[in-house]
Amino acid sequence: MSKHPTVKWAQRSDKVYITVELPDAEDVKLKLEPQGKFFFSATSGASKTPYEVDLDLFDNVDVNESKASVNSRCICYMVKKAESKWWNRLIKQEGKPPVFLKVDWDKWVDEDEDKGGGADMDFGDFDFNSLNMGDTDGIGDEGGSDMEEEIMAESKVAEKIIEEGDGEKDEAASDVKKD
Repeated sequence: MSKHPTVKWAQRSDKVYITVELPDAEDVKLKLEPQGKFFFSATSGASKTPYEVDLDLFDNVDVNESKASVNSRCICYMVKKAESKWWNRLIKQEGKPPVFLKVDWDKWVDEDEDKGGGADMDFGDFDFNSLNMGDTDGIGDEGGSDMEEEIMAESKVAEKIIEEGDGEKDEAASDVKKD
């Protein structure tokens, strides 16, 4: 009987990344059908333990534009979707996914990030000062605030302690609080 390797997945609007984590895989076989049928098998380890994954992907795929890469630690597949659209899940089966199937958070991009470039965005020339983000904590208000005054008082205590030395801590702290 074959075992299931850990399978991680992530998607973009036009493709799905499937990574089969199986170190030292040998006799790797992959079958991908246009209807979304995904089959993987290989052996691994000194005892040549057989591993197998058989999935019905959520929707149709473009077999000719899909690619695979095998290295010593994992097998990576870039499966091209037949239509550029977001899938609700990787497989057709509803409900809880199989225990060996996991989200690949290293490659994951949310749908709204994919449309706008998301992770690949260059912030090099972005002027954060031009944004009006609102002042939610009171710091920076022209008239000042209780929080700002508290921060200033704490920094005065620290400065006075440094000036007067460790033996004068309590006296320095009480002097600042009186101000």
